[in-house]
Amino acid sequence: MGEWRPDVLGDGFEQQTLPLGEDAEGEVVATLVRSRPHPGARLFGDLRDTDVLYVHGWSDYFFQTDLARFFTDRGARFYALDLRKYGRSLRPGQAPGYIAALDVYDADIGAALDAMATKRENRCLLLLGHSTGGLTLTLWAARHPGVADALVLNSPWLELQLGPLGRQALAPIVNARARFDPLGTHPVVDLGFYTRAQRDLGTLPDSPEGWRPPQGFPTHPGWLAAIIAGHARVASGVDVGCPALVLLSARSTPALTWNDAMRETDSVLVVDDIARSATRIARTVTIARIDGALHDVFLSAPDARARAFDALAAWARGLA
Repeated sequence: MGEWRPDVLGDGFEQQTLPLGEDAEGEVVATLVRSRPHPGARLFGDLRDTDVLYVHGWSDYFFQTDLARFFTDRGARFYALDLRKYGRSLRPGQAPGYIAALDVYDADIGAALDAMATKRENRCLLLLGHSTGGLTLTLWAARHPGVADALVLNSPWLELQLGPLGRQALAPIVNARARFDPLGTHPVVDLGFYTRAQRDLGTLPDSPEGWRPPQGFPTHPGWLAAIIAGHARVASGVDVGCPALVLLSARSTPALTWNDAMRETDSVLVVDDIARSATRIARTVTIARIDGALHDVFLSAPDARARAFDALAAWARGLA
């Protein structure tokens, strides 16, 4: 077992480095963060036999302490994974967030589960993914039936913003470039409006340099081809093998120019398309549309954030 040491989030959080070998850019690691219920704390529910594993989205890392506290207050052990080349796991000289296939993350998730010892201790596993992390965990659960007992997706990136027809038209072009120039550059499409909305609401803390740039990481053809392939798999229908909760904003706002509505809508994804795609991931899917929510529903204004936690709590009570 690796060594747990203090995390940047401070009291109540620890981290462990998970070695994953090397690739063309050098050492590859993932980082597991944990938070556990305080001994003697009064619990608000009964998830004492449950381990939660959270996976972040694109250009992101784990910092959502309120989310961890939601689960530890109910008795769960909470873990979060900074995937290779993100946040705590990003090493000098690496292309941030870059992978050429989403199933590469099987190694990251497998190492995390080994460190958590969930199944060895006969505990339940709840997977929790945001945005790209939601896509990653959906596909992982479908490839590993029977491992996860529940899946919660926070605005999962299950479909390209261009929709199914746009994705199908774009795929051959992206795939061709990915073969010949996988690390080529793309134009910047993130104008920083989503970050501005969170800062206006006071829900985004200061991040260590390079971990969460306001306009996101540079994107590359190889990475985009992997994302589009993941979307195509979801569109064809997958089965995560467990009950799923999908939390989404009630509305989207196109991120072309700044709009005050971006403080209460999803300015990253087309939520109606995501809701349709979510019906293809499991036999039992609960979709909760949160009025006033941002792309990360748990970083929204107080009223919308409370509604998101209420929806999660109501759904979790059915698991206890």
